[in-house]
Amino acid sequence: MLDAPNLNSLGLPKAPADTRVVVAMSGGVDSSVVAAMLKDEGYDVVGVTLQLYDHGAALAKKGACCAGQDIHDARRVADTMGFPHYVLDYENMFREAVIDEFADAYLAGATPVPCIRCNERVKFKDLLATARDLDADCMATGHYIQRKIGAMGPELHSAADANRDQSYFLFSTTPEQLAFLRFPLGHLASKAETRALAARYGLSVADKPDSQDICFVPNGNYASVIEKLRPGAADPGEIVDMDGNVLGEHRGVIHYTIGQRRGLGIGGLADPLFVVKLDPEKRRVIVGPKEALTTRIVPVREINWLGDAPFASRPEWELEVKIRSTRPPRPAVIRPVSATEAEVELIEAEEGVSPGQACVFYAPEGGRIFGGGWIWRGR
Repeated sequence: MLDAPNLNSLGLPKAPADTRVVVAMSGGVDSSVVAAMLKDEGYDVVGVTLQLYDHGAALAKKGACCAGQDIHDARRVADTMGFPHYVLDYENMFREAVIDEFADAYLAGATPVPCIRCNERVKFKDLLATARDLDADCMATGHYIQRKIGAMGPELHSAADANRDQSYFLFSTTPEQLAFLRFPLGHLASKAETRALAARYGLSVADKPDSQDICFVPNGNYASVIEKLRPGAADPGEIVDMDGNVLGEHRGVIHYTIGQRRGLGIGGLADPLFVVKLDPEKRRVIVGPKEALTTRIVPVREINWLGDAPFASRPEWELEVKIRSTRPPRPAVIRPVSATEAEVELIEAEEGVSPGQACVFYAPEGGRIFGGGWIWRGR
């Protein structure tokens, strides 16, 4: 046993051999490298892979996590490095916690982010509880994000490689979860370093492509999945302008998202039109000029706060926010309405703010994540 001040590479006061780490293995190169790296450092590694949806259908699907081929790849990594590996059937849990809400959110005219809900409700909740049941000292994942120790305890920080940063998808990580979680790849400068490590450990996944689609949405075709889950979801309706004038007919609200320009089927107009609002109850797609997409006031709820002082202890917070995973953080003023709700005022208006997306809070400098919440109303 090490002396208390002498912490191992995971920040625990134990020798690696006495430290059990459950590694959440998706079958991709990132989590595989985490498992191999920790095993190579002498930790007591246990690999766990979640089967999240129909195994038979998954066998034929490549390029997504937690599918049949990926389960096989994770098992091969465990065999190569010599640590135990378990597959847990979370299919029913995943459907109830993630897929059903995804479908219902689309039907309500929102644009959901199921990967965040999966981290929040499955991987960092139920899987983390399983890790504790396995007497693990911590759980490690292949996410590109950093965990740093601050004055008040563990903090969440953006990854060193801004191109790989996954903080947008992990804002709902709670302080309690953060105390138990580790992210060994967050400090790496590039994905090339991860692949080089995979090659060094002789892993079969070293050159495996990154997953692109949401795991249960083949080829990015959201509408086909929702139609299957919710029959009748693609009923046609009217495309109208902002004054209610009918311009055409659409093939189902679920085929459209806020900010969409292409595929509206209403040509012959002088100026291009964009989807500015969805009205599922009336089965209407509302379109308007590009300037109608801009907004500065964003209502946010279900806030997970990671700041040192209580969220509602100030009338406002001057931070930066990210309202889409592909956009950089922008300056904003966040005014708490309660401990879990706020009005976010963007210093500069942004286009295409959509209900169902996350609004993630960042420090103006240093990359610390202060949590975030869910955008829940239109403009």
